[in-house]
Amino acid sequence: MINDNQQVQRRILLGIVAVMVLASVWIVDQSAQADSAAAVRQVAQADQEADQEAGQTIPPTPTESPADESPKGFMQIVFSGGWAGFLIILLLLGLSLTAAYLVFEQLMTLRRSDIIPAGLGERFRELLAAGKVAEAEALCREQPSLLSFVLLNGLSEIEGGWTAVEKALEDATAEQSARLYRKIEYLSVIGNIAPMVGLLGTVIGMIFAFHQVAISRGSAGAGDLAEGIYQALVTTVGGLIVAIPSLGAFAVFRNRVDQLVVEASYMSVHAFAPLKRRRSGSQKPPPAPPRVRPQKD
Repeated sequence: MINDNQQVQRRILLGIVAVMVLASVWIVDQSAQADSAAAVRQVAQADQEADQEAGQTIPPTPTESPADESPKGFMQIVFSGGWAGFLIILLLLGLSLTAAYLVFEQLMTLRRSDIIPAGLGERFRELLAAGKVAEAEALCREQPSLLSFVLLNGLSEIEGGWTAVEKALEDATAEQSARLYRKIEYLSVIGNIAPMVGLLGTVIGMIFAFHQVAISRGSAGAGDLAEGIYQALVTTVGGLIVAIPSLGAFAVFRNRVDQLVVEASYMSVHAFAPLKRRRSGSQKPPPAPPRVRPQKD
């Protein structure tokens, strides 16, 4: 249970992190393009120097026009896929930002100090053993968390005996477990949808590529067809890039939720142990039936 101010601060932090990630991707792409261009110039210059030393006269290499240049950077490849590829990449970008937001939010939420505050279970047990039910309830309200929510639900049924308290603990634990699972399930959904979205973009790109071959009546060469295909495959790569980390994070957070929920369930039952012993000790066993002695003849 996180208050509204903490949620707003975490969302602002996650927004800043998302902007930094996008900026870093753009910087890496620009640096990769610059390195590629510099490497091409160095190779061309080395070839010219080697030819001059050999005494060969090499005609100047004609410069390629911008229309004949193939996209070299990732962003250029993305935008070269046409409006359909751009929309698919935009959808994948939205899914990736959503997955990143969920990952950072769960990293900040699924912490032991927020789910199971230190010392809460032991202190609650001591107060309950001393018969201070009101103080135990106030302690839980002062430290809102999953464990305190479960303990408060158990206290609400304390008049009904241990059976009612145990049922309330189980129901509260199941409710809180479902609440934690509800958010991380979105990571699984994103991990399953992203490859399908990428495959959709690839199929659309393949349709456009073969359509160009059809309207050219087979005059398009293998290079033209290959260019259309590799531009279409960019969306599949983008879908896999989004899906693999999302599914991995889902598995990690699912195990984390299981661990925390099991520990909270054990601590809640342990905290109500004095009530269980008190109720079982107050029930006296029924008297034994009288023994009937056989009559002698």
